[in-house]
Amino acid sequence: MAYYLDGVLQEGTPPGFVEKTEEEVAARQVELAAELNRNERNALLAASDWTQSNDSPLAAEKKVEWASYRTALRNLPSSSDWPDVTFPTEPS
Repeated sequence: MAYYLDGVLQEGTPPGFVEKTEEEVAARQVELAAELNRNERNALLAASDWTQSNDSPLAAEKKVEWASYRTALRNLPSSSDWPDVTFPTEPS
């Protein structure tokens, strides 16, 4: 392995470098996927907040559809296959 120190190419391992195990790399990938999914889920919930307000123009049955969709979004992190989940389809 080569690295630069003070602009000079050095051979060997940089001081303080610790190579991650495959398990550590895999765990970090799962953490990042979960974070991305949470961010996406939170954005979808925020974008659909208006559907549940008292002055929403939606019919009562549509409000129920949206409420079910939002519940499915909130339940995603407790899914057994989290973070490898399929997001629910937004009501039309």
